[in-house]
Amino acid sequence: MKNILIIGCGLLGSSLLRRIAKKRLAKKIFIYEKSKKNISKIKRLKLPGILIPNLKKGVENSNFIIFCTPMSEYKKIILKINKYLTSKHIITDLGSSKLKSLQVINKNLKKNIFWTSSHPIAGSEVSGPEYGKQNLFENKWCILIKDKRSNKKNLKFLSFFWKKIGSKTVIMNSVKHDKIFSITSHLPHLVAYNLVKSAQDFEKKQNYELLKYSAGGLRDFSRIAASNEIMWRDILFDNKKNVSKAIDLFIKNLNSFKKDLKSENHKSILKKLIQTKKVRSQIIKLKQDINRPDFGRD
Repeated sequence: MKNILIIGCGLLGSSLLRRIAKKRLAKKIFIYEKSKKNISKIKRLKLPGILIPNLKKGVENSNFIIFCTPMSEYKKIILKINKYLTSKHIITDLGSSKLKSLQVINKNLKKNIFWTSSHPIAGSEVSGPEYGKQNLFENKWCILIKDKRSNKKNLKFLSFFWKKIGSKTVIMNSVKHDKIFSITSHLPHLVAYNLVKSAQDFEKKQNYELLKYSAGGLRDFSRIAASNEIMWRDILFDNKKNVSKAIDLFIKNLNSFKKDLKSENHKSILKKLIQTKKVRSQIIKLKQDINRPDFGRD
């Protein structure tokens, strides 16, 4: 396997680092991290890999580069490493939205350099190298993006790499990817942020100790809303067109529930509740979660 450079060593980067080391998928693993706080944690945790002070050293001594940073950092990093890149480099990222980020990549990346985008469907509401887990990607889906500018050889390598990591891979284009994840990931996070904000506003208005009595629903939404704000700001703006459409659909369905409540349409409400409950069974059947109650399991 090739020498690997991991750019950004937070939750995802450190999880990948641990997995690559455990599976011995690289001769050397270089780590570039600009956060002094994270660098201290990496040293304290004695994570595998070689911390490097600059990108030049990492790029010149590696064949495979993995961006594990917020998407708003891509352009800045690309412009720094362009002069050190060669056609032998394979580059990927772990970003959660693709269309706009790939436009930024293609506009700024040096010619004849190929970037094959990845999206492992794994993560947590916590961030930082101390939370990384070497099995984070195991049995999870990893989406590989194939567009007009994709390199077949690199796509094949990325598919091999993620399977070695323990993930299941599927290939799709960036347009389809962003539409799917606007509903399955981006909207749920936005709803979580908004619900927690609504609880805060309600608490201020009513002067109740609302959060003290948080039920399971608010608790679970608050966990999602605790996710990294920089990463999610980038995702929401990157995929704003699809997310806006998802919000419209959500509002339409929410208004339908409101209409049923006002008219006391028990039959319609019950039908909606039964239909949506089936989704949970489908998620378990597809092995996207386990079939046991969640009373605070991680």
